[in-house]
Amino acid sequence: MNREESSRILREMTAILDNRQMLHLNKVLEEIIASSEGEVLKPSRELLENYIATKRLEGRSEKTLALYRFNVEQLLETTEKHVCTLSTDDIRAYLSGYQEQRKVSKSTIDGIRRNLAGFFRWLEDEDYIYKNPLRRIHKLRMPMVVRETYSDEELERLRDGCKYLRNLAIIDFLNSTGIRIGELVNLDIADVNFTERECIVLGKGDKERIAYFDARTKIHLQEYLSSRDDDDPALFVTIRKPATRVKSGAIQIMLRKMGVSCNVPHCHPHRFRRTLATAAIDKGMPIEQVQVLLGHAEINTTLRYAITKQRNVKISHKKYIG
Repeated sequence: MNREESSRILREMTAILDNRQMLHLNKVLEEIIASSEGEVLKPSRELLENYIATKRLEGRSEKTLALYRFNVEQLLETTEKHVCTLSTDDIRAYLSGYQEQRKVSKSTIDGIRRNLAGFFRWLEDEDYIYKNPLRRIHKLRMPMVVRETYSDEELERLRDGCKYLRNLAIIDFLNSTGIRIGELVNLDIADVNFTERECIVLGKGDKERIAYFDARTKIHLQEYLSSRDDDDPALFVTIRKPATRVKSGAIQIMLRKMGVSCNVPHCHPHRFRRTLATAAIDKGMPIEQVQVLLGHAEINTTLRYAITKQRNVKISHKKYIG
């Protein structure tokens, strides 16, 4: 008997046997395969590395791969079982214990659940397990949180509070394009087309897209570039000499400090992206175009931004109902 035949038997018996019986049958079949072919089940960490290699080929970033690895390794270290023997109850207990011990939010736990589900789905597709144990662990229900956007007044306060041309250009660029902070710091001057007021952005999964900026951003960006005396190809560089490509953390710290000095709470890069998306949807841009603008692979991600302002709901109510 080989593994393909074993998987076929398990699939056929899934509708007849309960989970306890299926686990026992799987154990028996594994023993038969091992004894007949001398096959030894691959160690959990070897399976994890194979999964990571698969996702790397699919274009996942190293940052995402590191998160996948961390989530699975935490599970393996806590349960101390071979990954192919873990049951739904094992993983439920792990997730519950993780939340209780670390006092993390439901959204954090749901993110871990999604990452683990991807790994076990791969194990199932590759016939290392007969049934994904996370199939019965559903998405956690969480209250809808209306994320903050910048008001026009807050944006003007931030602009007025800029001591350097670079910071003003960064604020306008983030607000106008809606790109991610990681995409911003990777931009080169050569990526920007001032005539068309657009730039080529390398997004998640190394996918290129075009982002657009307004006339105000063009003027401030050109003024900033004209003030530089370095030859670094990066679009944005450090204030201190010698100038080098600015990092995400430096911009986050800069915005946090500006938020405090300008009385703009919760000042961070992603809020510019949310502001642009909300304004676009609020003014009637089709959700499919907003998806392209933001570089989202799934439209469900874009829909998280589709929260209409209450003021416009009131106007529509008067127009169509009252």
